[in-house]
Amino acid sequence: MKVITHRVGELQANCYFLIQDKDCVVIDPGDSADFLLEEVSRNNYSVKGIIATHGHFDHVMGAGEMQLALGVPFYLNLKDQFLMDRLESTAKHFLGYEPQIIRPHETTDIFFVPAIPMLKGVRLMESPGHTPGSICLYCEEEQIVFTGDTLFKDGIGRYDFSYSDKKELFRSLYELFELPEETLVYSGHGDPTTIGEEKSRY
Repeated sequence: MKVITHRVGELQANCYFLIQDKDCVVIDPGDSADFLLEEVSRNNYSVKGIIATHGHFDHVMGAGEMQLALGVPFYLNLKDQFLMDRLESTAKHFLGYEPQIIRPHETTDIFFVPAIPMLKGVRLMESPGHTPGSICLYCEEEQIVFTGDTLFKDGIGRYDFSYSDKKELFRSLYELFELPEETLVYSGHGDPTTIGEEKSRY
């Protein structure tokens, strides 16, 4: 599988296209849905689903528009549904203006993601802490993991929100650190890193 990274929105969140032949899964479309849809069309990708690693606005703002245009499932750990329910107000608070957001018209529980054929060998890892419903996607064959805002290059996710849990976050980190050290980490913001590089900091 091939990974294409697009940095979107004012918070420069990483949106990933996971590609196998022309089949595509979109991970964390945080903004710029028009641009992302243009990339899909220009490359003739067949999008099979949209996945959110967690429910924060900077990872999902483009999901509804993409779902409307493509007619595909939007997958989220439903433990983060409360964040989707207040999407507009949270975005306005952090951005300083009220963005126009099309909400996903239907949300599919993240645990149905393995039904996507191209993700058959992908391991879904619950990684609570940053948010209750944070998840990671580990592609063992490709030796890559998508960590959302759980783990970054040189850092970890915030745990100062009222719904965050520092102990849970570190429990999630230690589970990630059990992956092979050469595993490439694609996080929610910033540059790629490896499990080995980040493990050495803790």
